[in-house]
Amino acid sequence: MSSKEKSNIEMPGMETHIPLLLRWHIDVPLMMGLLMCLGMSLFVLYSASGQHIDMLERQLVRTGMAFAAMLFVAQIPPKYLAKVAPYAYLGALVLLILVELVGDISKGAQRWLNLGFMRIQPSEFLKLVMPLTIAAFLSRDALPPRNANIIVAFVLLACPTVLIVLQPDLGTGILVAVSGFIAIFIAGLSLWWILAGCLAGAIALPVMWNYVLHDYQKQRVLTFINPESDPLGTGYHIIQSKIAIGSGGIYGKGWLQGSQSQLDFLPEPHTDFIFAVLAEETGLIGFIILMMIYTFIIARCVYISLNARNNFDRILSATYTFTLPFYIFINIGMVSGILPVVGVPLPMISYGGTSMIILAVTFGIIMSIHTHKKINFFS
Repeated sequence: MSSKEKSNIEMPGMETHIPLLLRWHIDVPLMMGLLMCLGMSLFVLYSASGQHIDMLERQLVRTGMAFAAMLFVAQIPPKYLAKVAPYAYLGALVLLILVELVGDISKGAQRWLNLGFMRIQPSEFLKLVMPLTIAAFLSRDALPPRNANIIVAFVLLACPTVLIVLQPDLGTGILVAVSGFIAIFIAGLSLWWILAGCLAGAIALPVMWNYVLHDYQKQRVLTFINPESDPLGTGYHIIQSKIAIGSGGIYGKGWLQGSQSQLDFLPEPHTDFIFAVLAEETGLIGFIILMMIYTFIIARCVYISLNARNNFDRILSATYTFTLPFYIFINIGMVSGILPVVGVPLPMISYGGTSMIILAVTFGIIMSIHTHKKINFFS
């Protein structure tokens, strides 16, 4: 018997020699990165909210809920997550169908279910469930997956995506589709499938423009191409955002000194456009600090993914890891004018509850994958 095998034998009282945080399935480096992100969020949010301490207090409560959810999920061994994946997927589909049938309508979109004491947006749960479902399905067989399994995976991905786009919620639909595609890609998607997908997407663009996109969605694309065509209307958001980002320079105007945000020129400064507030007040230096924190978090998650013990753990953790930089790119891209505005918050920075809780749960799953590999008595 090798020394490694001997070390994995469970002995009475073995858990007493395991660090407390590891016993709670907390990955210390990842937790440190998340806490740094939270600190920057509160720093910027106080300014973006107009120095309203009540908004800061609400964000702290939501953050506490998110971290509680993360720690709870981290206690669940990954093998149980794989077992629950089909039921989670079917439950999410049922909720999306209920949204179509009896969902609340707000601002022309039917995206919410009213439970009486609260409203939920089921499409947000698909950001969590879709990678879990694809990873559980494809990891049942040897990788890279067979063509038949790839086709089934794309069908599993298409069903909720179509329902979300019909709400209409094109932004969330794109995020769900991308998260599922990343899972399939990581499992071992061949170059031919990627080329075929690009060709199909190019063919589908005219159809989507004429028959799928709503007028306001088309207007977002046209505004992205030329925001100055309607500077006081549809182009106002992005013009003010670019002014804020550009005026920050290298060192920024100083905390609480941003003219665009403090004088209410910048729309939605505490949610979708919070990056513009950070860039205006802290400049390029603040941007670099934020990117360093994000890079630290992503690098730690990549390390965990590379050292995962099986295909399911590897696909799932890597998918959650690589959706994070995609969300970051989408938000910063739309705020800086290189992408159309689609309403994607800046991860762990923007004000909000649902998106932060969903993201925190994904980090809890990543922690579970890493810590359950190290200790046997919990798994």
